[in-house]
Amino acid sequence: MVSKKKRPTLQDVANLVGVTKMTVSRCLRDPNSVSPAVQEKVLAAVEELGYIPNRAPDILSNAKSHAIGVLVPSLTNQVFAEVIRGIEQVTGPAGYQTMLAHYGYSSELEEQSVASLLSYNVDAIILSENVHTERVKKMLQTASIPVVEIMDSISPRIEQAVGFDNFAAAKDMTKAMLAKGCKQIVYLAARMDERTRQKMSGFNQAMSEAGLEPLALQTEAASSFTLGAKLLGDAIEKYPKVDGIFCTNDDLAIGAFYECVRRKISVPNQISIAGFHGHDISQAMTPRLATVVTPREKIGQIAAREIMNRLNGEKEYQECIDLGYRIELGESI
Repeated sequence: MVSKKKRPTLQDVANLVGVTKMTVSRCLRDPNSVSPAVQEKVLAAVEELGYIPNRAPDILSNAKSHAIGVLVPSLTNQVFAEVIRGIEQVTGPAGYQTMLAHYGYSSELEEQSVASLLSYNVDAIILSENVHTERVKKMLQTASIPVVEIMDSISPRIEQAVGFDNFAAAKDMTKAMLAKGCKQIVYLAARMDERTRQKMSGFNQAMSEAGLEPLALQTEAASSFTLGAKLLGDAIEKYPKVDGIFCTNDDLAIGAFYECVRRKISVPNQISIAGFHGHDISQAMTPRLATVVTPREKIGQIAAREIMNRLNGEKEYQECIDLGYRIELGESI
């Protein structure tokens, strides 16, 4: 059995330097509180021993962790990877760590994850959903910390939201497809979360306003290229006259496109395809994918900046920050 190596303590550092534990603690909190000579010796000892400060006492005494809780539906989804990158561009330089948790699009798991993050006394929390259970709302109210919800600017919010209008974005893309001559468009949806429902509503309204029937295939399965290919096949089988495919994200759209290639279906001559979010790969394809370009990284940056402002004492804040979207027509419609 391998024995666990003993972690160096504050007392080990003090013994090596020849000062009290309190002096070492004071130096690590505020190096200017001790003489330059002591400061140099303490920092050298910390380096030599590989000492890692234990912040638990600070958290317990000050109820501050210098950590921001970030809850996302998936840690592998590129959309949220870019959001997290934007958040950490702000929190890191400000001296805050991010504590990440995911909830797999499950309200029950969101409850557990929120409870877990709050148990670590995070100073604020960023949520990727605007729909929560009553227990989540109650926990956040009791915690009395800044809360920012992201990716949705139209749903009711707890305190503050940073995002865009999913309904309007999907409606605008549908209208763009209709303007290109599509008549029988099928919406492909996965992971039926609130944002997907908003997109479908926008699609349905645009189709209805054009006097056309809104058609859709939906699943609770996770989005992937493979799923996009499968749903494309299902759409052709169920709606043989389909001439347009609008996907709830680029993953499904890219999968649908390559299934068209495999079946020797010309895009956009026989079937037009549009996605949502504007991943880099969508613009590297031939033909370039039509997609709704969303500001994921900027959403993360702005959400984190709002959190930092509030933690620094700013009382007034804008309840809803809508960062908009852009319709990229590409070459696939």
